[in-house]
Amino acid sequence: MKVAIYTLGCKVNQYESNVIQNEFENNGYEVVNFDEFADAYIINTCTVTAMGDKKSRQILRRAKQINPNSCVCAIGCYAQVSKEDLEKIEEIDIILGTIEKSKTFEIVDKYIKENNHNKIVMSENIMKLMPYCEYNGVAYSEHVRAEIKIQDGCDRFCSYCIIPYARGPVRSRKPEDIKNEVKLLVEKGIKEIVITGIHISSYGKDFKYNKLSDEPYDYKYGLIDLLEELNNIEGIERIRLGSLEPRIITEKFVIRLTKLNKVCNHFHLSLQSGCDETLARMNRKYSTTEFKEIVKLIRNNIKEVALTTDVIVGFPGETEEEFNKTVEFLKEIKFSKMHVFKYSKRKGTPAATMPNQVPEEIKEQRSNILLEMTAQNEKEFASQYIGHEIEVLFENDHEGHTSNYIKVILKEPNEGYINQIIKVIPQKYEEENLIV
Repeated sequence: MKVAIYTLGCKVNQYESNVIQNEFENNGYEVVNFDEFADAYIINTCTVTAMGDKKSRQILRRAKQINPNSCVCAIGCYAQVSKEDLEKIEEIDIILGTIEKSKTFEIVDKYIKENNHNKIVMSENIMKLMPYCEYNGVAYSEHVRAEIKIQDGCDRFCSYCIIPYARGPVRSRKPEDIKNEVKLLVEKGIKEIVITGIHISSYGKDFKYNKLSDEPYDYKYGLIDLLEELNNIEGIERIRLGSLEPRIITEKFVIRLTKLNKVCNHFHLSLQSGCDETLARMNRKYSTTEFKEIVKLIRNNIKEVALTTDVIVGFPGETEEEFNKTVEFLKEIKFSKMHVFKYSKRKGTPAATMPNQVPEEIKEQRSNILLEMTAQNEKEFASQYIGHEIEVLFENDHEGHTSNYIKVILKEPNEGYINQIIKVIPQKYEEENLIV
């Protein structure tokens, strides 16, 4: 039997797809490319943007064209929040929401073997409180780097975001299960783990009696406690953090962080806007002044740190003046890289019904301004290492990344470098990479 898996969206989706793939492989299935003939096609959907929805539908329809007799299964976020839309697509045989996603192998395998061709739709109410849903098996997507999912869900309810409705409330994974997975990954030769989740800063908040104080993210056992334990696991050489809520960065957090030699000096702080008025409409919980202090705290304590971020342009009500405030703020902070998104209206979120929706052409103009800025920032940040010795973990025989996540390319491939941290001296910056 053959199965093909297509993943849209975030690293959490990628992690979950990898686990699902492992389960199919462990049960005798051959995993093939999505454009090949297969008995089952699994599409792990994304619903962050309208484009994600559209692409999910396109991929789902395409699968049946490859093999009309195949089992086509839609899983994940889009299946959770818009199952009625997917039920109308006759090419889809199985629809599984966020919780049911962990049972993908069991349900698809049974469907194929019973061959009854009755459409299956399973999507539990994600908003009710429930424990973290553990997947079977260990996932890893690359030979030297692996994502580790530590939690699911989000309770921030930013006004533009559908994810809390797709993923539900915060559910943290047990520390022992995380540590056991990391130890198994070490046995497989993994050198770097990437801590991922829907909102990793909230890790531990749902553990019983787990609040130390009224400070946000101040838990008896939270993210920093987990990092300290993971830092002690032999064999792991790098621990990279996914996107962080800025307010988790306190002086106490940073002091403890600086004692962890394996944590990479690369932090992705989700900003979204550099204008306080826009941030308030977004229902973000911090001001630009607070954010600036957080950046200062990190840069004063962590050497050669890379700070990256997300920015949304064209949020409802964003005037030219508000956008200019964002531009000036970004010039001041000077992130080493920015992911720029044009606001996408999501049905069911407060922002979708806000007045003064920004025209697409203006979103495009503003996006281009920030993309030009981030290209220059990336070049300046990386170029400071030209002629200087840096350490690179090589993913293959010709490319790898520094601890602060600069991509490095070898002009002459070297198989002996694979899965090794090697000291090199880059000679130039070219097409967003340092060249050795």
